[in-house]
Amino acid sequence: MTPEIKERIDTLLKGNKVLVFMKGTKLMPQCGFSNNVVQILNTLGVSYETIDILADQEIRQGIKEYSNWPTIPQVYVDGEFIGGSDVMIELYQNGELQEKLEVALAS
Repeated sequence: MTPEIKERIDTLLKGNKVLVFMKGTKLMPQCGFSNNVVQILNTLGVSYETIDILADQEIRQGIKEYSNWPTIPQVYVDGEFIGGSDVMIELYQNGELQEKLEVALAS
């Protein structure tokens, strides 16, 4: 990953409390895993932004290297990598996701 891509990702993360790198957008998810994440965040009623990795090949590859996580979607809360679809489902079901989001959004 180039220093420019790392800087772009850093800037995106600093500018958004909750950010999802996904296929498609929150209004038009382009895969089931991305849709799962969108549905969870919508259910919780939190404000979040999305980055469509299909529209930017540099970010698509760069985010995988940035997080050392090979799959999309990737969810970040307060700049911290939380996980992908399966992790989000697990955290949502056990209540940990709601706690993380409340702490992040309160600060």
